[in-house]
Amino acid sequence: MGGRTLTSVALFCLVLAMLPSHTVSVAVMSVDLGSEWMKMAIVKPGVPMEIVLNKESRRKTPIAVCLKENERLFEDGALGMSVKNPKTVYRHLQSLLGKKYDNPLVALYQKRFPEHQLLDDPVRDTVYFKNSEEMQYAPEELLGMMLNYSRALAQDFAEQPIKDAVITVPAFFNQAERRAVLQAAQMAGLKVLQLINDNTAVALNYGVFRRKDIDNTVKNMMFYDMGSGSTTATIVTYQTVKTKEAGTQPQLQIRGVGFDRGLGGFEMDLRLRDHLAKLFNEQKKSKKDVRENHRAMSKLLKEAQRLKTVLSANVDFMAQVEGLMDDIDFKSKVTRAEFEELCADLFERVPGPVQDALASAEMKLDEIEQVILVGGATRVPKVQEVLLKAVGKEELGKNINADEAAAMGAVYQAAALSKAFKVKPFLVRDAAVFPIQVEFTRETEEEGIKTLKHNKRILFQRMAPYPQRKVITFNRYNSDFAFYINYGDLSFLSQDDLSVFGSQNLTTVKLSGVGESFEKHADAESKGIKAHFNMDESGVLLLDRVESVFETIVEEKEEESTLTKLGNTISTLFGGGSSEPAPNVTEPVQDEEEVPPESGKDGKDEDGKDEAPKEEAAKEKPDDSDKPEGEEKSEEKTEEAGSKTDAKEEKDGEKSGNAEAEKDEEKKEVKPQKKSKIAEDITVELVTNDIIDPTADDVASSKKKLQDLTDRDLAKHEREKSLNSLEAFIFETQDKLYQDDYQLVVSEEEKEQIAAKLREASEWMDEEGYTATTKQLREKLSQLKSLCKDMFFRVEERRKWPDRLVALNSILNTSSFFLRSAKLIPEDDQIFTEVELNTLEKVINETTTWRNETLAEQAKRSPKERPVLLSKDIESKLSLLDREVNYLLNKAKFAKPKAKAKPKNSTSSDKSSGKANGTAEEKVIPPTQDSTDTKTENPEEPVPGEAPPTEESTVQTDSDSQSQPTEETTTTGPTEKAKPKNHIEDEL
Repeated sequence: MGGRTLTSVALFCLVLAMLPSHTVSVAVMSVDLGSEWMKMAIVKPGVPMEIVLNKESRRKTPIAVCLKENERLFEDGALGMSVKNPKTVYRHLQSLLGKKYDNPLVALYQKRFPEHQLLDDPVRDTVYFKNSEEMQYAPEELLGMMLNYSRALAQDFAEQPIKDAVITVPAFFNQAERRAVLQAAQMAGLKVLQLINDNTAVALNYGVFRRKDIDNTVKNMMFYDMGSGSTTATIVTYQTVKTKEAGTQPQLQIRGVGFDRGLGGFEMDLRLRDHLAKLFNEQKKSKKDVRENHRAMSKLLKEAQRLKTVLSANVDFMAQVEGLMDDIDFKSKVTRAEFEELCADLFERVPGPVQDALASAEMKLDEIEQVILVGGATRVPKVQEVLLKAVGKEELGKNINADEAAAMGAVYQAAALSKAFKVKPFLVRDAAVFPIQVEFTRETEEEGIKTLKHNKRILFQRMAPYPQRKVITFNRYNSDFAFYINYGDLSFLSQDDLSVFGSQNLTTVKLSGVGESFEKHADAESKGIKAHFNMDESGVLLLDRVESVFETIVEEKEEESTLTKLGNTISTLFGGGSSEPAPNVTEPVQDEEEVPPESGKDGKDEDGKDEAPKEEAAKEKPDDSDKPEGEEKSEEKTEEAGSKTDAKEEKDGEKSGNAEAEKDEEKKEVKPQKKSKIAEDITVELVTNDIIDPTADDVASSKKKLQDLTDRDLAKHEREKSLNSLEAFIFETQDKLYQDDYQLVVSEEEKEQIAAKLREASEWMDEEGYTATTKQLREKLSQLKSLCKDMFFRVEERRKWPDRLVALNSILNTSSFFLRSAKLIPEDDQIFTEVELNTLEKVINETTTWRNETLAEQAKRSPKERPVLLSKDIESKLSLLDREVNYLLNKAKFAKPKAKAKPKNSTSSDKSSGKANGTAEEKVIPPTQDSTDTKTENPEEPVPGEAPPTEESTVQTDSDSQSQPTEETTTTGPTEKAKPKNHIEDEL
């Protein structure tokens, strides 16, 4: 709960500044792919990071799929079927990915799940499950089903389509295993943004919530992850670094990894299962051996998993299974001490990954600040006890969500890789657990004896950071040849680990077209055959391209025209640079790191020839695995810069006086030279040596197989939906026939007809309905609805009448009152035309007449007849009245009041004469600053000589009182109070 609370609090204040960069945003997801469970998380606009709930509203989902002849089940539904028919349920698929049939892990899987039939694929030499001739599935296909199902859950949770995902894999997955996960995702139609190591995802999740605590001081943390199938210890370094793009940003770097493939919670479950089976056999309630019954062993495994969880908090527990075998119940007490004794050798292996991680990182325990627990199996008390003693710390860190940290870290990375979101940068430098090298054989001749020399070149050292690009140069080949990509020194692995590792040979690279490239560029100097490698973000090694590189010398022009010299002189006077023309061929800037050759004891390069001192200084650099991507040698660029300097000096010499004319002639004879590179692609043929990848046709066939199953599931869902709808309609309608509302509107004859059809449909359901097609079910439902349509219509109309009639009466009263009020407005202030008022009056009268006549007509009709008073007609009348009244109200709201006629009195002639003589001045009273009233176009002026007005008729403005002596404006009239010009709006 602590981890979940931290997540919910910190999401909005720290982690994501998730502003959609496009108008249309697409959600992304992550899948924490474990051996027994998977957790999904999503990021979408408005939802920074959230764990996806499955159909049972659980935050983690079992990796299990059940395949029957006409049914497919996932997660808990599949697990429920495992105790009934375990042969149809497939789980723990992770251990079979990227494995050949003779791999020890395949034999171990067959031992653990003897109900399955595993066969050898004759083409790829991998395994596949055979349930029947029609049902044969590879592990990648079954995993693809689970990934497709996880995407469906995420899409339902996000309420929008999702196609991009980041998937976690164990850090110890080799190249074949990683490719297998990518193939499964491809079959599921999922675009993988990255395969991220699960320990790296956990470290990222830990770091983004503690961004403020990361500074330029190095902090080393260890994450100890014991899951269901394996255990991994990872050493991570946190520190801020400076980048050109984003300035100073936090970074995590994987420094060391140690693992144990077979140490996990599932092995503990299996030992408890076997112990329970032994106890049952000892009770001798049955003559049969329970271990030979697959269903009984599945039941015991389920009970063992529950038992392990309970014993983590209790010292003993009573295990019990009803009807274990032959209707015999099983019940027995198991203590925590017995459990720890069963797994004693497993607990002894707990410190192993810690020691391996320290060895790979070349660090000591006192350099680790904290050891943090991850994974469900770390909740076993004995595991924590042994681990705490091994690391020598005061306590173990439990300040992270052990189940969800990897999924949350992976979804953060998904948002960072997606183009639809912007996140705060957090640099991640992962590390390759297994070294990779290039090997090649070349024929050499020493003292007249030809021998084959085997050469090795380290491409990626152990714990080398990635993503990273590397370049290997072959300097002594001028014809077609081949080289090999293999794993490097794996002596740090135990013999058992090596046996399950698989093939140590990755790929054979055959090059063709080398000789043709040399013939084509015979006049150029060869710079070798360069192979460009890339270990991408997923930790998968790729050979981008191979090219043959040559260097030619380009001669510059001997003489320059007078205009050119004049231009160069002017350019120099005004601060211009060198007048050297631009080179014809521009060398592209490389972002790969050149792999230095390995020198032998004889001081020769990889092709057996002595290197010049200059070449040795340039090439024999130590292979720094921590070198950032993009670093490249600059030998050629340095030479080019030197040639430019020489050319400039020569041109400066040409500008000297007549006394040095002879020296200028000598310099002209030496033509300036410039080097340019030429690269020509070499044809590459790759031969896979570990696990052969499926062909494009195989992938297409698997995708079609999975899509057919999905379509079948959808068709089944639609049929079940139609079946349920038909059943519900029959039962509900039969019940409605006896309700008062329906009995009022249906005749006995009609009632009997409907009841008979419903009985007939119910009998058809019992006999044929459960085997009927979706189309037949829909047709049957449509017929019943058509039969009952008139009855439902009459009931529905009667239910709508009260509310509709109340609304109609209300608007008639309101509009009638409005009409009367509008007619009382004085003619001088009237803002409505006669036509408008007459139109409203006509609509009111017609609506009233329609209402009275229709109600009277409806009262004469029987409830069992079709009504003449229809709710849609009432709504139409309501809409018409509402439109007319709103039109007049809007006109009154925006109308401007008319100017009143000036009063006729004795002073009017004086004003007229004054205006005629041009002596009278109009007085304009400016509005106050705070006034928001509508201005009148012709404000009336005060009339001199009038009697002082009453207090109510006096209007004084702020501007008058500030700019001149107090002056009162009066209006004449009997006793009526003066009103503002827009008083008609207030009344309306």
